[in-house]
Amino acid sequence: MIRLIAMRELRSLFSMPSTWFVLAVLQFIFAWFFLARLEAFLEIQPQLAQLANPPGVTITVAAPLFYTAALLLMMLVPMFTMRLIAEERRNQTLTLLLAAPLSGRHIVLGKFAGLLSFLLIMIISLPLMAYSLALGTHLDGGLLLANCIGLILLTACYVALGLYISSLTTQPLIAAIGALAVLVGLWLADIGAPAAESPWHQFSPLYHFQNFNAGLLDSSDAAYFVLFTAVFLLLTMKRLHNNRVYG
Repeated sequence: MIRLIAMRELRSLFSMPSTWFVLAVLQFIFAWFFLARLEAFLEIQPQLAQLANPPGVTITVAAPLFYTAALLLMMLVPMFTMRLIAEERRNQTLTLLLAAPLSGRHIVLGKFAGLLSFLLIMIISLPLMAYSLALGTHLDGGLLLANCIGLILLTACYVALGLYISSLTTQPLIAAIGALAVLVGLWLADIGAPAAESPWHQFSPLYHFQNFNAGLLDSSDAAYFVLFTAVFLLLTMKRLHNNRVYG
């Protein structure tokens, strides 16, 4: 049942013209930033060659590309999660979905998997762009793998939070603004914290992505992403259960 709901969400997303527009714009931004970073690297390459241990193309081009994608997804994901439940409730189709022989777990995980799969399709160009550099130079495979894993976990966090916010309202626009406000608020709390050991850093998904972006596979960061995603998915399931019981 989870797979069927996920496929339903994917079909719905790809049937909307706005999806293809956003996809095209996002790929243009990725390609433009990638080429700009590559050009900047080529310009300073003679100076880097004089250093004893110069940074490679993976650090100077690929890693910033993944971090830029993380920032863009923070702003983009709420635009997609806003319709997952809020629009169903506004169109009065959520009642039919809850009346079907489906558990809240099936509904939530199906919608989560559908949107996450769609977003992964959108960002598949990132590793392809990065690995295209292997045609002319040596790449740090470990750094690229860490960035790919980190971006997947980060995207899952964004989707789980947006899905929960979407379950709280009947207005998709409010759901989008609410999810964006929470994500931006966590990010600002991180960058605005005065001390390096401030506990505010620990609340921000982007803060935990930084280690992956630097090529460090830290189990505490991975645990944060898993717990963050699981908590908001469970809260969404609880919300749908209350809707089913109390109408």
